[in-house]
Amino acid sequence: MFEEQNELIKSGVITLVGQPNVGKSTLMNTLLGQKISIVSPKPQTTRNRILAIINDPGYQIIMLDTPGLHEASAELNQEMVKTALDTLREVDIIVFIVDAAAPLPKKGKNPANYLSTARASTPVILLINKVDLLAKEQLLPIIEAYQNLHDFKAIIPISALKNKGTDIMIEELLKLLPMGPRYYPEDIPTDASERFLIEEIIREKVFLLTSKEIPYSTAVVVDRFKEEKDRNLVTIDATILIEKKSQKGIIIGKGGKKLRQIGTSARIDIERLLEGRVMLRLWVKIQKNWTKSNRVLKELGYRK
Repeated sequence: MFEEQNELIKSGVITLVGQPNVGKSTLMNTLLGQKISIVSPKPQTTRNRILAIINDPGYQIIMLDTPGLHEASAELNQEMVKTALDTLREVDIIVFIVDAAAPLPKKGKNPANYLSTARASTPVILLINKVDLLAKEQLLPIIEAYQNLHDFKAIIPISALKNKGTDIMIEELLKLLPMGPRYYPEDIPTDASERFLIEEIIREKVFLLTSKEIPYSTAVVVDRFKEEKDRNLVTIDATILIEKKSQKGIIIGKGGKKLRQIGTSARIDIERLLEGRVMLRLWVKIQKNWTKSNRVLKELGYRK
């Protein structure tokens, strides 16, 4: 996973965990200063473990964004939750994130119960996100409610969207991180491949531009990636997988309008990622009940 460099600095692996839509991906993108983890208002947008590398002359923080923790019944969702919980046993620090605007936890419904799978020695920091949505006097009862749920090393109010409180978070992480090597070169922001990031961008646009069950029934596969350096052009062919015939017409839209919207919006972000012109061609394919297929889930990287 890592390639160690010689110098000793503050370095280690942290994981961002929490329930869906608490702002894990937004926080990762904000700290990195660029978008590598897709974001939408819909819950369970993140399906894979996403790795970002936060570099500084004095430290390197390897940060894992994970799918939202929730009670899952569908096989795909169970794999998503397993992915998140597995990281709890692999890291130096756990960053547990809650939504300041969400209802306070009640007896028997403590979101911090998920932390029971972590090693007892792993320190946990609590981030109360979206505090920009609250008045100051509303914050203290929230802090008091969470103080009684777990032995957090620090409780930090933040706004990931507005980049407020994140400097305090970094300070607290550096107190807890061990001295170690620089595992990645300083110019690498993520271990994700360009193909994976492109698939995620397209999937994000499906989440943003469709509704109901459609986003949760889709996956994206890049079939072809061809660079034409003499023309400063990258040609990308990608397939959007759906589960039912009825969903195909919704994704394509009348006269292909919806698919063109998805493609245009995705192309703009992909051009920003690749820093060049992109020709993006999208197809829609029915893969019946793919979210329940062990074989397909493995092929798509959602199951090991």
